[in-house]
Amino acid sequence: MGGTVKSRGKNVKGVLSKMRGLPNAVAQLFKQQASLLLHSSAKIVGPLEEIPVTTAFIGRLEKGLKHQLDLQQSGVVSSPLSTDEKAIVHQIKEHTQRENRNNVTRTNAYWSCYQANPELHWALLAHMVSRNGGWCMTDLRGELLPNLISNELAQHLFAFLERANGLIFQDAYPQLLLYHESKKRKMNLFHLLPHMGISSWMIPVWSDFMTYQESAALTIALIVNEQNYIEKRIVKNKHFQQNVLNTPLFKTQAWLQLNQIGFPFFPASIETQAPQPNLAGLILENFASLTERIEFGKSLYAILFGAPEVLQGVLRFAATTPHTGSRSDYWPHLFAQIRKTPPDMKYQERLDGCALKKGTLPFYSPKLTSVWPDRILAPVEPGDWFTNVKEALVHMRSIPVPIPYDLTKEVYFGLSKIELGIVAAQAIKKVIR
Repeated sequence: MGGTVKSRGKNVKGVLSKMRGLPNAVAQLFKQQASLLLHSSAKIVGPLEEIPVTTAFIGRLEKGLKHQLDLQQSGVVSSPLSTDEKAIVHQIKEHTQRENRNNVTRTNAYWSCYQANPELHWALLAHMVSRNGGWCMTDLRGELLPNLISNELAQHLFAFLERANGLIFQDAYPQLLLYHESKKRKMNLFHLLPHMGISSWMIPVWSDFMTYQESAALTIALIVNEQNYIEKRIVKNKHFQQNVLNTPLFKTQAWLQLNQIGFPFFPASIETQAPQPNLAGLILENFASLTERIEFGKSLYAILFGAPEVLQGVLRFAATTPHTGSRSDYWPHLFAQIRKTPPDMKYQERLDGCALKKGTLPFYSPKLTSVWPDRILAPVEPGDWFTNVKEALVHMRSIPVPIPYDLTKEVYFGLSKIELGIVAAQAIKKVIR
């Protein structure tokens, strides 16, 4: 992973070393929480399967990509469309725009796509990552983060998350729909991709998938494509760099644990079924790095489809838990969609390890649609990222399942850090006054 995933123990201890500036009582309480959470992860039960990318696929893809570059250099990018082909492109664009209204509609669209085409592993991965994205959005209007950030910064963070989610959906979802149409008609329709603004990188990938059905290769290629797609449009965008990526909060997101992606599962090592699932996932350390984002996505995919207990848990969760954007979807024992405490009340700690303290009320975590209105996606900047075969193929290789992948205790630890950050901020304000 090239430094993407930190050892759980090292990460906790590293955070503890940064606590010297807090008031003594707060720092001591923080250390107690860390000690409670540090030594209680579920055991991994194998076998864990490596996600394979075959050498045969790499050879076929390299040949197809060279052909695409030859066409680009000769000026032949796409051919005129027939009336039927124009209708297909129009219908797919309309369908995509209809489902790209907000995080909830996007998340549901990914799940429907996976249900109809379970060979499209990327659709399930996107569904689960999109669920996490929704919770990040509602956190900005929940009970905890508004104590630490301004409304202006919350607006910028939401715009950043919404733009990134919307752009990826606008690029990837038409590809999934075109595959479904190709499958239904039993014919390759991927020559239509350029007419929907899709990178030429994906044309040989999808054409190969129609014949060989190598789900892992397709998924990794889509991860490579989507992260390259947002590189200039989001990560290198001056507005987002100034208002989000270079802000102190975003740079300390590893400390606040705002960059976690977790999938619900029930560990086979637990003899009695727990009322709440564990979380399998990773922490992204450097969002600004294209390579790290790609490897992060690949490792999440390896956890999802390489650890059978995780896949079973995710499928169970996705089928039975409608996505609202509220963290109560995951943790109804900790979060509620209706605020239980007055918004102007002084904040008091409620978390005791992995549960609420006796007699305390759950954290407020609203539905996404109740706190963020829909936003029309602004026009997408044109351009194709794919210009070099060798550079593009670097990430097309087999993936081991990263261990450890149980993120449960670190998620609770992250909540503790946010809580204690709020307590510390209140203590500092009191001293200043």
